[in-house]
Amino acid sequence: MEYGLIGEHLPHSFSPEIHKKIGDYKYEIKELRPEELEDFLKNRDFKGINVTIPYKQAVIPFLDEIDEAAKEIGAVNTIVNRDGKLFGYNTDFGGLKALFERNKISVSGKKAIILGNGGTSKTAEAVLKSLGAQTVLKTDLVPAEGVITNEEAVLKHSDADILVNTTPCGMFPKLSGMAADPADFPKLSGAIDIVYNPLRTDFVQRAQSLGIPSAGGLYMLVMQAILAAERFFDEPVPKEKAEKIYQELLRMKKNIVLIGMPACGKTTVGKLLSEELGLLLFDSDELIIEKSGRQISDIFEKEGENAFRKLESEAIFELSGKTGAIISTGGGAILNPENIRNLSKNGKIYFIDRPLENLVPTSDRPTASTSEAIQKRFEERYPLYCRFADKIIDANCTAEEVCKKIKEDFQNENFGD
Repeated sequence: MEYGLIGEHLPHSFSPEIHKKIGDYKYEIKELRPEELEDFLKNRDFKGINVTIPYKQAVIPFLDEIDEAAKEIGAVNTIVNRDGKLFGYNTDFGGLKALFERNKISVSGKKAIILGNGGTSKTAEAVLKSLGAQTVLKTDLVPAEGVITNEEAVLKHSDADILVNTTPCGMFPKLSGMAADPADFPKLSGAIDIVYNPLRTDFVQRAQSLGIPSAGGLYMLVMQAILAAERFFDEPVPKEKAEKIYQELLRMKKNIVLIGMPACGKTTVGKLLSEELGLLLFDSDELIIEKSGRQISDIFEKEGENAFRKLESEAIFELSGKTGAIISTGGGAILNPENIRNLSKNGKIYFIDRPLENLVPTSDRPTASTSEAIQKRFEERYPLYCRFADKIIDANCTAEEVCKKIKEDFQNENFGD
């Protein structure tokens, strides 16, 4: 390959899409087993590559020259082949620094804790020090020289101002979990997660729920790619291009999530949106039927609502890992707040707010088979729909008009601000 990304496991990397937007060159992904790395680098059959987990340190012995900044950090994520000589750089530094700056998270004079002790933690340490952090600590599951445990961080350093997660905790496909809980650090004024898939990890969501300025790693990924391209071609890329690519990528990766009462039109609107936007449509109820081999009414009748809700949460967790899709949920999906947290990791949630008098009961809906049942569900759930929605869509109109409202909102939103 001429340009690309090497790493051990790269099934869902966003890098090719980013580099396609940067310039007219082919950018490929190459997964390498540890025993294959040496031959690949010795063959030097490439012009420029990015390096990711777990090879940012392992590549260093094979390089002819290393940029001073990369040498100081002790990690390389960009290699350029110039006339058979390999030059190593660290563009993660500039990407992470730009992420702090874009989100206006001040570090100067503050105590910062880095979660993790791998190659990226070295970059984070260098960035924090360059931004004027007074104290920088690292944590890991096992203590080591210059590294404290996560438990020690909470017990002795709960006064930390900044948290930076450099671990893969919460990264796709394992969407759950945090290396540390921001709630354990009451003085936090900023939280950064280098994970970019999902767009909002549990770590970022928790920080945001506490009102702490926070961000995931997608903008860092975009900026480091732009800086890498500048190294590949020895040409500057206009800095405003980063924001444009970031917004385009967010729009490509964000899901449109539909919530609302039974019979509010989620399925019909979802199909219309799928056709107009060219996005795949997934329905949580249909996934339950597919996986269980039974109709929903049958599950309710034979096992009860609790059994169905468990299957529903499992289906929603699976669908939450999708990107760039439309997800239609069952009317009761909002009864479990964890469903909303999962759907919000990659999605914007739209409440299709159809008036009660326009909701028609049908026999195939176990909780909405009569007018009385629909009214009861409506009164119970309406506050939850409003609470969990990112956008409430007035659906006292045709399905086509609802589709148009959602489409316009989604396409015009300036994400991440």
